Amino acid sequence: MQTRTLGSAGPAVSALGLGAMGMSGAYGEADRAESVATVHAALEAGVTLIDTGDFYGMGHNELLLAEALRGRDRDGYRLSVKFGMLAGPGSVFGGADGRPEAVKNFLAHSLTRLGTDHIDIYRPARLDPAVPIEETVGAIKEMIDAGYVRHLGLSEVDAATIRRAHAVHPVADLQIEYSLISRAVEAEVLPTLRELGIGLTAYGVLGRGLISGHWSAGHSGGPGDHRGGSPRFSGANVEHNLALVEALRRVAAAKGCTVAQLAIAWVAAQGEDIVPLAGARTRERLAEALPATELDLTADDLVQIEKAVPPGSARGDRYPAAFMPGLGVGN
Repeated sequence: MQTRTLGSAGPAVSALGLGAMGMSGAYGEADRAESVATVHAALEAGVTLIDTGDFYGMGHNELLLAEALRGRDRDGYRLSVKFGMLAGPGSVFGGADGRPEAVKNFLAHSLTRLGTDHIDIYRPARLDPAVPIEETVGAIKEMIDAGYVRHLGLSEVDAATIRRAHAVHPVADLQIEYSLISRAVEAEVLPTLRELGIGLTAYGVLGRGLISGHWSAGHSGGPGDHRGGSPRFSGANVEHNLALVEALRRVAAAKGCTVAQLAIAWVAAQGEDIVPLAGARTRERLAEALPATELDLTADDLVQIEKAVPPGSARGDRYPAAFMPGLGVGN
């Protein structure tokens, strides 16, 4: 497994990270034993970056990772944790909380659930519009100084917020959606990250499965699968978007790889400062994703990929309308 460094202030991590959200019901029911086995398989393959959120399954995901990582060398992996999203019973969205006292409270719970004495990269999941980012980052800096956190991260914020946060404490990386069908970061956010020496961890590299090559119209992960309310998976939008996937499939076939591998490799090819997160929740999907880090895309390959999926060609917002205002960039 190749490694990449998350910006000038961040840690060295595997060139492909493991996103654990899908193991806690976001895409329908997941098998706990298979989830644990997938984490083990990722570690054995050299994956060292594992991403979670304290609100994934309302703590379920952190407890699952604690089980999967029990007995493992703590220096052998890096935990990236998002915090601050609020929800009530029934997963009713309640906004974001970035107050300094809340930061420390969220962190204490995460350390306990994960069974660790520190978190490698700690980041607010979304910007709290009622709290200046300087105050939220200041609290994380205190926790870094105290040894409970190693690095500061951000998630889904715009270029101006990145600059403000970085002025308080060096930011290791920004986690944000980046894929062939979600390229808004390229206009202002990515240039800002590179100017400041900040890395990018890309989630949604397969568009939540939409451009994995395995999705079909009318498909569903079952009860709890939030993609049922996603504009890109709805109505005529999904038919249009799947036509893009078929064009991409032809490029993948010529390259001798799968659609998913091509889509992941494209993200990785956008810069050595970018680490894609594979949201695999089974060993089968992980095994498919891993070779993407070794896939060498030529200049002609990149041209053919862009022809298959031109910038802005996907239809539908990447989140339901209620969630779009909380994002740093659009689609």
